[in-house]
Amino acid sequence: PGMRPIAALRGPITQTQRSSAGGSPKPAPPVTELTRPYWDAAREGRLVLQCCSGCGTLRHYPRLLCSVCYCAAVSWRDASRRGTVHSWTVAHHAFHPGFVADLPYTLVTVDLQEGVRALGRWRGAQAPAIGMPVAGAFEPRADGVDLVFQARPA
Repeated sequence: PGMRPIAALRGPITQTQRSSAGGSPKPAPPVTELTRPYWDAAREGRLVLQCCSGCGTLRHYPRLLCSVCYCAAVSWRDASRRGTVHSWTVAHHAFHPGFVADLPYTLVTVDLQEGVRALGRWRGAQAPAIGMPVAGAFEPRADGVDLVFQARPA
């Protein structure tokens, strides 16, 4: 009866997971038919956004239907990768063993110039600040790419 602790839902962390935490691979996002154009462009260093073919609304992350007119038809548009910091947080706890070696790390939510938000890792010596102008890029990793942001001159 009642709520179970989160650890009970995931199962206990084993000694093997603890000892190999720094060497565990990071989970890769699933590439589906819906997300393939996004990941293909990302590997080329381009950030693309879905554009609703019905009403022209941009959306990010890729979704099956437009939240405005419910149209399923889309085209893909290149984005500037520029925006401002909407929010940020520093992760001190790894929710997957593959991220233990990166702790602590900073995640930023960015209001892109195109009017949608994107989430990425923070790069650079300067701490992020709300409203700070930023530029995004893709960093390669063994199984794909990561979206990262850093400060840019206003």
